[in-house]
Amino acid sequence: MRQSVSKSYREYLCLKSARASSSERLAEQDLRFRQPFALVQQAIADKSFPGAALAVTWQGELRALRGFGQFTYDQGSAQVTAETIFDVASLTKAVATTTMAMLLYERGFLDLDSPVAAVLPELTVGSQDAARRQITFRMLLTHSSGFPAHARLYETAREAEVFPAACSLPLEAPPGKRSLYSDIGFILLGKALERLADDELARFCQREIFGPLGMTQTLFKPPAQLRISIPPTQNDRQFRSRIVQGEVDDENAAAMGGVAGHAGLFSNVGDLARFANHMLKGGTPILRPETVRLFTTRQDQPVGSSWALGWDTPSRPSQSGSYLSLTAYGHLGFTGTSLWIDPERQLAVAFLSNRTWPDRRSDKIKQVRPRLHDAIVEALGLVTKE
Repeated sequence: MRQSVSKSYREYLCLKSARASSSERLAEQDLRFRQPFALVQQAIADKSFPGAALAVTWQGELRALRGFGQFTYDQGSAQVTAETIFDVASLTKAVATTTMAMLLYERGFLDLDSPVAAVLPELTVGSQDAARRQITFRMLLTHSSGFPAHARLYETAREAEVFPAACSLPLEAPPGKRSLYSDIGFILLGKALERLADDELARFCQREIFGPLGMTQTLFKPPAQLRISIPPTQNDRQFRSRIVQGEVDDENAAAMGGVAGHAGLFSNVGDLARFANHMLKGGTPILRPETVRLFTTRQDQPVGSSWALGWDTPSRPSQSGSYLSLTAYGHLGFTGTSLWIDPERQLAVAFLSNRTWPDRRSDKIKQVRPRLHDAIVEALGLVTKE
């Protein structure tokens, strides 16, 4: 008993020390990250986005955690904090859908090179195109299935009809021959993974990913009482005829009930930093290191593609900036979100904004993101600014 108590006390002291160290690191953030913070604040002044949140982890510790700006450009609008939850848009593909694929792969339910039509027979129903039978899970994950990038399925399909409509879309390229970033491919991937798991995507991710990793502010379909505390993404005058706040911005995901393989997830930078730190530790406690390496390594198929399995890797030029290593991987989200993870530098950067407010027209974030990542790497002293 004495040994057990002693061990527990040592663990308590270690935890207390780790928390104190993290607090001390965060206390230094205004000085160390003066330039990155100023860059975000200037971007808000330039109306690249009304609000944003940033988290930086390095060498296993949280080094920066900060909110900037407001929910909208209106005077008196709510302030964004580090705890603010955002619609993370296509980060859903990486954090939720791809991680679900990784878990099913580890458990022997997912064969990357098996035909998707074996799980989704709807792909071939009514089609004379034999090439559709050649589409594999690997192709969906590397955006090389041949399916189009996007289709306005929500304009004609009700909730139960969106998936069949996606299945029936004609291919734009032979499977495996061309890399084309595709929401449609991930809509299909999400449904296929649900069938392999015999479970809904949102429920599986909550039970197997978000819960075990302590991501308490990450979820699909935020409840009504939480929506007011989430920054709005757009004043939708075409599809929903209302301000979109606390519900998924993506119309196809909305038409599917708010949960889809390509979009629908909500989170904050703290949770995404926690997720990234677990990935940097080899996926513990939910994944094995070899699985993380497999899914985050560039496939180079088709030739010239920058995609790993469900994750992107830095190209040149890249929204990740100029300094991340060849082992880095990440993803972007349409609403103004990104997550980049660099195992070689033991660095992760989570950045969330609502750049789509009020009408999606601003693309100034494309200039902000690379400069921000470069400024963070420079602030950590990992490179010398020329």
